[in-house]
Amino acid sequence: MATVYDVPGDLLVERVAQKLKGIEAIKPPEWAPFVKTGRHKERLPEQEDWWYYRVASILRKVYIDGPVGIERLRTWYGGRKNRGHAPEHFYKGSGSIIRKALQQLEAAGFITKLPGEGRIITPQGRSYLDKIATELKKELEEQIPELKKY
Repeated sequence: MATVYDVPGDLLVERVAQKLKGIEAIKPPEWAPFVKTGRHKERLPEQEDWWYYRVASILRKVYIDGPVGIERLRTWYGGRKNRGHAPEHFYKGSGSIIRKALQQLEAAGFITKLPGEGRIITPQGRSYLDKIATELKKELEEQIPELKKY
């Protein structure tokens, strides 16, 4: 059985985002179409369903780095802000987006909170991601037969 580490992250996040659309606990907040993902961004996200991609990315990040807190995730999703003639400066990503995503993942039963440490993935969440990774790896092996060696 394949795990999250055995497949490319971008393909896994895309597949998980598509599957998360079917879960009732994961829904974009009503303010989601109007916000930037951090103060370092100039524009809103271009994708209509960007919320599901961010939630899937956060779920993968908690799987890999857990226990992890909101501040560490804000740093991960931050970036450099173009300040015109002034030098670029790093700003953290939006904490509200990350907080709401983590709350929705907790409601779905994929992650849980450890007091004083952060959030970790539950066995249900680990199984969910590993099943999707296994499906993805099988598809990739069918497309590229050389991957079966590894």
